[in-house]
Amino acid sequence: RDEFHAVCTKHGARPAEVCVQFSFLFDAIVSIALSSSKPSRVKGNIELANAKVPDALWTDLKAKGLIKVDIERAADGQMVAKLSKALPKIVFGTSSLGNLFVELDAATKQELVSEAVNGASGTPVFDSAGKYGAGLALESLGEALKALKVSPADVLISNKLGWKRAPLTTPEPTFEPGAWVNLKHDAVQDISYDGILECYEEGNALLGDYSSQIVSVHDPDEYLKAAKDEADLKKRKQDVLDAYRALIELRDAGKVQSVGVGAKDVTVIDFISDHVKLDWAMFACSVTPYAHVPSTLQLLAKLKAQGVDVINSAVFNAGFLLGSDNFDYKKVARDTHPELFQWRDEFHAVCAKHGARPAEVCVQFSFLFDAIVSIALSSSKPSRVKGNIELANAKVPDALWTDLKAKGLIS
Repeated sequence: RDEFHAVCTKHGARPAEVCVQFSFLFDAIVSIALSSSKPSRVKGNIELANAKVPDALWTDLKAKGLIKVDIERAADGQMVAKLSKALPKIVFGTSSLGNLFVELDAATKQELVSEAVNGASGTPVFDSAGKYGAGLALESLGEALKALKVSPADVLISNKLGWKRAPLTTPEPTFEPGAWVNLKHDAVQDISYDGILECYEEGNALLGDYSSQIVSVHDPDEYLKAAKDEADLKKRKQDVLDAYRALIELRDAGKVQSVGVGAKDVTVIDFISDHVKLDWAMFACSVTPYAHVPSTLQLLAKLKAQGVDVINSAVFNAGFLLGSDNFDYKKVARDTHPELFQWRDEFHAVCAKHGARPAEVCVQFSFLFDAIVSIALSSSKPSRVKGNIELANAKVPDALWTDLKAKGLIS
């Protein structure tokens, strides 16, 4: 209250008129009910309903974290409130909760979630999917949040939709064999209007007391790539657009906060952004110190102009830039890909010269582009979560970028 009153005083507004006018920022609210036991106050109450509050006051309240909504100017010139869709600098991935490559016990999974919740600078955002462990990641996330007594109002969950749980009738799941460990279910893909709604409902059921507020279609690029011929491709494109029609209806009904898209092939993001009013887009392996072709940077600019926030993921090219032999999820070797390893050697040398870790350079490279507002990082080890958060806030010397450019390592 003290901070609220201070902002009101700064802008010459009475707290009473600010409280009343806040109601009218929401276009669904058409009237307020006020009462008084003193006849002398009735006129004042009427004046409150017609008071003018400076636009800058709402901006100040938002900046100080005293209100949680964004205040925007509508086409008719009126100020209106919208639920904030701002993303934090780091989004926490949850694939490890679905037993990706290694089976984690419930205590470790809960510790991973706890580290993320406690380390987040604001509302923690978790990125999950029905495909992650055939729904196990969603289940584990919901169970961990509940055990930690995290209120549903204090967390945001992103669910990438398109895969539904199915009975496991083979020794291992039929999707991504070898990737997921000791699963009890299989998963099947269903990208369509009805299918995506079923995925949404199933995801919320798996989350238990929680629900996804951030939604998208999972890997639409892979779905389109599987087309057998042009006719099949046309049908699949319509399937994707129908799925997005369902998601937009969820957003318009207030059931979800935002709708986005994520893909490794950014041309599919480009296609969808031409047909769907997106809130965000997630790039993967496309904007890193090694990979940032002009067409991708042009798409970043296009999305920025459309008001679409970009989340960058796979910023280490699947670990290769840090020292792994996996480049974009494919095994590579010095004798078969000498140019990749030479680039990495030179990159690491520049990082060492400026006293910067390659990981923080890769992460901070993302934030050189104003369209990118967030990065997605995940870990199977609770001890690394804090380090991931620090990467998002690391400082990299300006001279390092100059050196990388001079050596032709970045363009």
